[in-house]
Amino acid sequence: MRIGIVILPDRRWADASRRWRLAEEFGFDHAWTYDHLGWRDLADGPWFDAVPTLTAAATVTSRIRLGTYVASPNFRHPVHFAREVTALDDISGGRLVLGLGAGGTGFDSAVLGAPELTPRARVDRFTEFLELLDGILRQPSTTWSGSWYSAVGARNHPGPVQQPRPPFVVAANGPRALRLAARHGDGWVTTGPQVDSAEEWWRAVTEIRDRFHATLEAAGRPLDSVDRYLNLDSSPVYSMSSVDAFTDAAGRAGELGFTDVITHWPRESSWYAGDEKVLEAVAAELPRLTDR
Repeated sequence: MRIGIVILPDRRWADASRRWRLAEEFGFDHAWTYDHLGWRDLADGPWFDAVPTLTAAATVTSRIRLGTYVASPNFRHPVHFAREVTALDDISGGRLVLGLGAGGTGFDSAVLGAPELTPRARVDRFTEFLELLDGILRQPSTTWSGSWYSAVGARNHPGPVQQPRPPFVVAANGPRALRLAARHGDGWVTTGPQVDSAEEWWRAVTEIRDRFHATLEAAGRPLDSVDRYLNLDSSPVYSMSSVDAFTDAAGRAGELGFTDVITHWPRESSWYAGDEKVLEAVAAELPRLTDR
């Protein structure tokens, strides 16, 4: 089991840098930040971009893997994003992990003034996004003409540090997205559904896990070829509400075969409201939970 933590990009770097350094010192395996133009009601408060945040995080850490949670086609184009990915992978010394998703409704999809897409159209767009981004990061030059994107001689020099490219961790719950994760993913991440009770959420997560395993088998990929991430905090119970809550959630995820879990840094209020003392106590348990 590997354990990661999300640090929301809602603080100025003079303050936020402490959290990224501590994430590594505490022993987390990976640290992530949300890749949104704004998120839910926090869009009205401080908010910073994921790429420069991760770039800065790379300069104050040396071991921990760093990821987008998750980049999407809502406002990113594969040609430009491939350049950002190449730079981030270089600056971090090959520690970048790309969490990628289809993009939902909400602020990101509305702020640019484009019409809201249907779920089917979002997955259509995501399919093309993944294929083009993957191609650009693997090939010296890429030309593409699709329904959603175009590229004319998009270059990939010098290419990423990680070869053939940084790992894709594909977010998926539905059948078509699960097939994309099975096809393109070095990892798969799920949030499970929005439900009222923790037990209902765990039952649903088990069902999604079973569907993904079946999808992998149908794609001809062995189970151990894809890392499996679970966002613990999509459950109605915030994993950092107590040490017991976290250890229970991580333990259940491990029993379900997830290789990685993701929690969130406690905030003073609103989403993921909690106490950093709980985080410190959880950090003390990490060697036991990860068998290190």
